[in-house]
Amino acid sequence: MRILITGKNGQVGTELARRYESHRDVVLTGRDECDLSSEPSIRDAVRRVTPTVIINAGAYTAVDQAEKERPLCFAINAGAPRVLAEEAARLDALLIHYSTDYVFDGSKSGPYVETDPIHPLSVYGESKAAGEAAIAETGCKYLILRTSWVYGAHGKNFLRTMLRLGAERPELRVVDDQVGAPTSAAAIAEATARLVDSAPSASGIYHMTAAGSTSWYGFACAILNAAMGPTGPRMQPIPASGYPTPARRPANSVLANDKFARTFGFRLPSWQQQLEQVLAGVGVAIPTNEVNR
Repeated sequence: MRILITGKNGQVGTELARRYESHRDVVLTGRDECDLSSEPSIRDAVRRVTPTVIINAGAYTAVDQAEKERPLCFAINAGAPRVLAEEAARLDALLIHYSTDYVFDGSKSGPYVETDPIHPLSVYGESKAAGEAAIAETGCKYLILRTSWVYGAHGKNFLRTMLRLGAERPELRVVDDQVGAPTSAAAIAEATARLVDSAPSASGIYHMTAAGSTSWYGFACAILNAAMGPTGPRMQPIPASGYPTPARRPANSVLANDKFARTFGFRLPSWQQQLEQVLAGVGVAIPTNEVNR
């Protein structure tokens, strides 16, 4: 088995690189080796490696900036997956691609299942939805894994922002009316490796997120309670309207993982367990049950 991984410097790519660092038949690529905004660069990278599995961990993830950079966002999130899928079809390779909860509008009262109609609210969400459709249209073997609220010990993400702001400010105001499942890059990478090892034969879209759900406010409180305890900042819940952003975000980002569990025989750990593991990895000592508050 020969594996090509794109986006080696991103959150999930970094964790995949760590997971596969001792594997000779895994080729990790970043922008210098495989520029996802360039079709010739993508095709050249794939044809140079001739993989049996392609893991597309690269993406345009600047949700608010995407409102100003629609062409670049679509090139990376829709155009690149199409090219990778075409190359995968030519090689009879499996393409594993990550998508997002942002393909939904968040108006559903319960968890979203894979067959629910999509209705993205932002350019970023539109681009990811277009990427999903482009992959399916090629007829290649694929797994599209929708995940949500990705964070980790590396890169720019909510956890690292909260740790920084918690050390700088006496009070933090955090949105409390948007709900989802914070999912760590490490858990995504580990689950992906399990999928690759199982050599799945069925193509399709699967929801792959942490178990459970919380709000951004609840997630922030869990992070700072665990990291700082009583010395942390005062926490103030606010509505999304109190923190306007260029891109609209779904109020409900909770995805049902039942199809994934039925098909592959496992589920990702709870968001609390994942948070504990990530904080331990960055050297934060966590009091017993602290993240469960």
